[in-house]
Amino acid sequence: MAQGINLTVYQNGGGGGLDITQLVQSVTWAGRRGSPARTLSVSLLDDDGYWHERSGIDVEDGWQCLFRYNGEELFRGIFMNQSGSQSKTLTLKAYDNGIYLSNNRDTFVYESKTADAVFRDVCSRFGLPTGDVASCSYTIPDLTKKKTTGWDAIEDALSLEFDNTGTRFFVVSDKGSLCLRKRQENILQWVLETGANVSKYKYTKSIENVRTRIKLLSGEGTVLAQASDPALEQKIGIMQEIDTPDETLNSAQINALAKSMLQEKKTPQRTLSLTNLLGIPDVIAGVGVFIIIPHIDINRTLYVDSDTHTFKDNLHTMSLDLSWAAIMWHRPTAAGTKPASSSFFRV
Repeated sequence: MAQGINLTVYQNGGGGGLDITQLVQSVTWAGRRGSPARTLSVSLLDDDGYWHERSGIDVEDGWQCLFRYNGEELFRGIFMNQSGSQSKTLTLKAYDNGIYLSNNRDTFVYESKTADAVFRDVCSRFGLPTGDVASCSYTIPDLTKKKTTGWDAIEDALSLEFDNTGTRFFVVSDKGSLCLRKRQENILQWVLETGANVSKYKYTKSIENVRTRIKLLSGEGTVLAQASDPALEQKIGIMQEIDTPDETLNSAQINALAKSMLQEKKTPQRTLSLTNLLGIPDVIAGVGVFIIIPHIDINRTLYVDSDTHTFKDNLHTMSLDLSWAAIMWHRPTAAGTKPASSSFFRV
């Protein structure tokens, strides 16, 4: 097992807890953007022979866990899946309390509410504690979701916030409390660079979902606003998207929405995958890191879409899938200098 890890389990969330670190063979801690819950997968020694032990964990009994690395809490959640084999190992998978947003259904009706108010209400309905909750600025006139999950209601509210303000938010569980955080405020500025801490990467670019013009229509089909990029259409041809905006928006807001939609839709889809990196516990889905790969001309902040951290054989490694950030932090040309608005951290 990796040095510095500690795994403590609790039955029904109570009692003083049982430290089973000595049984741990490996730990995988992972998350992805668009999912309300992070997961922890653990491989345990499960041998009742001489000098060996068994954890006694059964997911039907409501076993929960607390995972720490170098004294810092990284995860707490409930075991929901287990499997064993002739190799006398037990594999367990736990989810943090974001899973309750996916596993609870109800009917949600909101009028004149912001997305953060929707988030607070959904958490309150299902008895989920909240931590820091960032304020959203757009007031949603009406949001009705019938017989769906709490997470679906929150996702729709956050999508409307982005459509109308251009600001993205994400949900994360922190020490047992669900938090709503603004994406741009989570630019950590760790520097990942080829020749230093990046050795394996894969880069892709696609225009399959690019749109060169946007047309916004009323419910009756009347054109309310249009936006296009003639220069791009000269290169790849016309690719049009139509949509119906919120009926409460005025003419100026509808025109601004068309332009912002075009700005997003005309951008090629680009992804970058990094594997076998030295693990950094702070680098998880939803935050930003600064990437330097001169060979493919990348020198900017990217957002982490998904992360997988592995603790095994006295080593912590991570693999990341990243996407392009809407707001860039430009790296200074002078070696060793830092921008005034942010700090960089090298590993």
